[in-house]
Amino acid sequence: MSEKIIIFDTTLRDGEQSPGASLNVYEKLEIARQLAKLRVDVIEAGFPISSPAQFEAVRKIADESEVIITALARAKEIDIKTAFDALRNAKHPRIHTFSSTSDYHILGKFSDSKYGVTLNEKRNTVLQMSYDAVAYAKTFCDDVEFSAEDAGRTDINYLAEIIETAIEAGATTVNIPDTTGYNFPSEFGWKIAELKRKVKNIDKAIISVHCHNDLGLAVANSISAIQNGARQVETTINGIGERAGNASMEEIVMALKVRKDILDFYTDINHSEIYNTSKMVSGFTGIIVQPNKAIVGENAFAHESGIHQDGMLKNRETYEIMNPETVGVHKTKIVLGRHSGRHGLKSRLAELGYNPDEEELQKAYDAFLLIADKKKEVYDDDLRVLMGDEIYKEDELYMLKYMHVNTGTGTVPTATVQFLFDEKLIQESSTGDGPVDAVFNAIERALGIKPVIESYNVRSVTSGRQALGEATVRIREGEHSYTGRGTSTDIIEASAKAYLTAVNHYLINNNIKLKVFETEKSV
Repeated sequence: MSEKIIIFDTTLRDGEQSPGASLNVYEKLEIARQLAKLRVDVIEAGFPISSPAQFEAVRKIADESEVIITALARAKEIDIKTAFDALRNAKHPRIHTFSSTSDYHILGKFSDSKYGVTLNEKRNTVLQMSYDAVAYAKTFCDDVEFSAEDAGRTDINYLAEIIETAIEAGATTVNIPDTTGYNFPSEFGWKIAELKRKVKNIDKAIISVHCHNDLGLAVANSISAIQNGARQVETTINGIGERAGNASMEEIVMALKVRKDILDFYTDINHSEIYNTSKMVSGFTGIIVQPNKAIVGENAFAHESGIHQDGMLKNRETYEIMNPETVGVHKTKIVLGRHSGRHGLKSRLAELGYNPDEEELQKAYDAFLLIADKKKEVYDDDLRVLMGDEIYKEDELYMLKYMHVNTGTGTVPTATVQFLFDEKLIQESSTGDGPVDAVFNAIERALGIKPVIESYNVRSVTSGRQALGEATVRIREGEHSYTGRGTSTDIIEASAKAYLTAVNHYLINNNIKLKVFETEKSV
């Protein structure tokens, strides 16, 4: 009989830890709503103790979601209590706590002698900490998950001991993470099988796995774990996450669906929402999905080779093992234009997974009309960008009001920018190596700052001469990076918006309010 695999989505927690992928509260809430529509079983909404914004995001998601909502907590009472406070109103709350279990982690993280002098003493300390954390979490809710961090490099006998201890303390799910993406599929599958053999109370908990992709094996390791007894997989949309990312949800789900001949398992995922979810996450995080990405990449169902095209025309199954419609990829897209009304826009947004309220819809419609006036035809990808760029953005200290650039062959590029601050207008001009550099220099001169630009990317969001251009800028100040994204049919304007948004994120997150310079005047 086919068995269900529980899909645990950690896009909003581990996925958000991708460099530059920070999400605001409203973006997290919108993604959580889409994940519920996708029918994931568990949403890991965040790490509440880490910041007030994380706490608020988890609280808002927990307040309205029907699925299981979990929050991460270290094996500390303050973390666990804070996690439950954020989850308090959830219909199905789960506390997810963890301890380091590999010798690499134990010797590195517990170097203080108070944890013991020998490795064995430190192991015993971690064992007790894990028991106490799970037992304490159990006083708040029945559903508790325990993770053995870096289980992929943990001695199998010690790992079995700590998993048995966590279950004894009340854990209902035990997670075996390949935290560093170190294992091979045969090795990781063996580890799951050994735990089923060695842990005497393993039948009282669900075995989960959380695989990272450092060697490109996260999906393969997850499937191997399923074949050897795991019944929950922890994934992210588009495989985003720390370093090389996590196991990709869409790849695991479709592998189970397509290869039922050797994988007698199923999920409750609504496959037709996979593509919309991928696009939404990409838009909000600013992390572009590589064209050749399995399932959701732009080339996943594209055929250029003459041989492939001929084969496809004769029989689709010649080169496609799944229909694009299965994951929500449509051959044709509804095109909206300047004559489209609010109802038509609202209907199309709903098909794409967005459900704005009346105020948000009006903002979206106003922004939509501006785009429609510029480019006549507005496509699905334009709408996705619009929803991420205009509707759910955070408050900004400085807003771009006006920009003028002078450039050409044999001409020194110059730029003048104006932006609003506290209902006052700030203006500055500068030159640069090119028009974008001139705009960035003008912004920096106006604000008196000079952050390090870590990366700057421009891409076409849609096709054609009137395509929307999207610019992504990541700046660094000290230990932290801040990402800004801007869109426009003018890529220089998009670049200016992106840079100013990144600067705003830096200023807001660090509670910095710059002085207003002499160039200001009342608006």
